[in-house]
Amino acid sequence: EALSSIVTIVLSFGTQKMAKEHAIIRKLQAVEGLGSVSVICSDKTGTLTQNRLTVEKCWWYDVMEDVTGTGGRGEHRILPELLRGMLLCNDASLRGEQRIGDPTELALLDFGAKYGLQRERLERQYPRFDEIPFDSERKMMTTCHRLPGGRSGRGIAYTKGAPDVILQHCTHILQEGRSIPMTSAKRKRIGEAVERMNSLSLRTLAAAQSEDCRGGEEGMTFLGIVGMRDPARPEAGEAVEIFRHAGVTTVMITGDHVDTAYAIARQLGIAGHRSQCITGRELERLDDTSFLKRIKDLRVYARVTPAQKVRIVKGLQLNGEIVAMTGDGVNDAPSLKAADIGVAMGTGVDVAKQAADMILADDNFATIIKAVANGRNVYRNIKNAVQFLLSGNMAGIMAVLYTSLAALPVPFQPVHLLFINLLTDSLPAIAIGMEKAEKDLLSEPPRDPKQGILTKELMTALFVQGGLIAVCTMIAFHIGLSTDSATASSMAFATLTLARLFHGFNCRSRHSIFKIGLTSNIYSIGAFFGGVLLLALVIFVPVMRTLFSVSPLNGYQIGMIGLLAFIPTVIIQIYKAIKEHVHA
Repeated sequence: EALSSIVTIVLSFGTQKMAKEHAIIRKLQAVEGLGSVSVICSDKTGTLTQNRLTVEKCWWYDVMEDVTGTGGRGEHRILPELLRGMLLCNDASLRGEQRIGDPTELALLDFGAKYGLQRERLERQYPRFDEIPFDSERKMMTTCHRLPGGRSGRGIAYTKGAPDVILQHCTHILQEGRSIPMTSAKRKRIGEAVERMNSLSLRTLAAAQSEDCRGGEEGMTFLGIVGMRDPARPEAGEAVEIFRHAGVTTVMITGDHVDTAYAIARQLGIAGHRSQCITGRELERLDDTSFLKRIKDLRVYARVTPAQKVRIVKGLQLNGEIVAMTGDGVNDAPSLKAADIGVAMGTGVDVAKQAADMILADDNFATIIKAVANGRNVYRNIKNAVQFLLSGNMAGIMAVLYTSLAALPVPFQPVHLLFINLLTDSLPAIAIGMEKAEKDLLSEPPRDPKQGILTKELMTALFVQGGLIAVCTMIAFHIGLSTDSATASSMAFATLTLARLFHGFNCRSRHSIFKIGLTSNIYSIGAFFGGVLLLALVIFVPVMRTLFSVSPLNGYQIGMIGLLAFIPTVIIQIYKAIKEHVHA
């Protein structure tokens, strides 16, 4: 009777605790589901990194410039067309202390500010009249602008995006102020510059221009590349290591270049070899069978599309993994929905949040550790509460079965069972659900979600612990039977009730009370004394005795009730202590 409400209450307390730790649960069952997660697919930018990008290097034809200084006009050389393209093909804005827009675009505005350039001022000179928004499939964004003084009705178009993609659309390159034809040698030099930046863990972005807006994104002139630093979160590496000990694999899925992704993954301990990385283009060439063979070894997916993210999630699931997926954009919604646990970023779009089961309010990868630990703890507490309820009920069943086979009077009145089930059962079970997580919780592998809650170990505990309580209850019954059947029923009822209240301490943990500490769960102590108080009212208050069909008991009988009710707990705790000693 109490089980369904106890499970709901425990899950609700779990959501409250996680909310305080910046993990907001949208679906109640996700609390328990987090405990089964075996693979976490995480985006790189903003989750594993700080999402505070700074432009460190610039490259244009034959020039690699380090721009990490304090800035100021004249301190560094910079290609004006490259800088102008990065600022005009940009939707972010800086309004005093207010920063609005994508972190990548904000980093470009900061870069322009070092050279005294502002996007708003440039746009007054080069008014925007058309655009092709960024698309995760194209990996580019293009804006069209009128030239100063109304020159050339065709205007000028600026495009920025992934260097490898931009390069495919360029037929020329800007060299010494002139647009000259692109050659294979020049493409090779650009590729080398990108590789050099990626090897330094820099996120690369290229810009191109077209002197005729009607040409769209074809036949463009390549301007140059910027390399931006997005430092890894200090706590992310530690989180990855904790997950590894917990049997949870971390996988990085990003739209960045594979070399940049691998550099960060290696720094955080996600990947140790380049062979553990794959690009979206390589993934396209793999059929499902080949992909499933490789999926166990892959740790970094770079330059992937939204559809490929869904394929990765489903591939991991087909491989028997329980997958948590993080995301923050509109394009992440399908993969968040496909994952067993979808985790949206607090700074993400509403579509992503609605598709997710959990929201990280602080966008911090390390917060997922707390969520997984809490999920495991909630499941363990629910399992312990089930053990408490079923072992106590098992004792009652055994007692009734014994008296029936021995042709003895009924040991319990219906009102006795009602009192046990609705009052003294519920309080300890809820208190067990409030038990704190044990220190070794994240040193174990995730549980198998296919495994039922009634395992062989749990069933053995139910019969042994229930049998102990039943034996002591029947001893009390026989002591009372020497007086009359009403006294026997009263003693059996009181012994079973008190024994189950003591048994609440046994079910708090697989460890002994000496190891976890009697006072480590104040709710358990409160539930015990609350149950004892209710039982005392029934035994000693005449009106309550009449209401609950309890006969008056003398001091000897009450003493025997206390002793017999305590014996099962003593035996169980001694057994746990010996087991711990042998294991140690």
